[in-house]
Amino acid sequence: MKRNVNNKYSNIQLFWLVSLRVLIGWYFLYEGLAKVFSPKWTAYGYLMDSQGLFAPLFRMIAENPDLMAIADFINIWGLTIIGLLLILGLFEKAGYIGAALLLTLYYLSHPPLLNVEYILRPEGSYLWVDKNLIMLAATILLFCFPTSVRIGIDRIIYKKSKSK
Repeated sequence: MKRNVNNKYSNIQLFWLVSLRVLIGWYFLYEGLAKVFSPKWTAYGYLMDSQGLFAPLFRMIAENPDLMAIADFINIWGLTIIGLLLILGLFEKAGYIGAALLLTLYYLSHPPLLNVEYILRPEGSYLWVDKNLIMLAATILLFCFPTSVRIGIDRIIYKKSKSK
């Protein structure tokens, strides 16, 4: 997909697209920082609580100390960096791809299925659609309608590279 620097959004469209980008970025950043400042945080319990088709894979990761360390690192720093990228409008598409990958993994680990009970209970009752799937859809939408070249650090980067 080619980057279109001349996106022609109305002011209200641009406002809501940027608002959605920043809100999703804030969600990721805060989730990451909460883990950064909780030194004993680990995804172990979440992975062991996995249900559905991919549960054996997630449990295998949790049971392997080396893979668990990698999963924790990716969660903590992936969430934090993705959040910063989206809030700042810096390398926006990379941020969306990272967000989509993490959200897909979260959805596959804890799919909202019938007759599935999790020890780590979600904040609502869901069937097939949960906050991870909705945020994934919003992230894909934002990937298709980029805003950082209008409002974000990417604007400065792409102006400099275009003038060379």
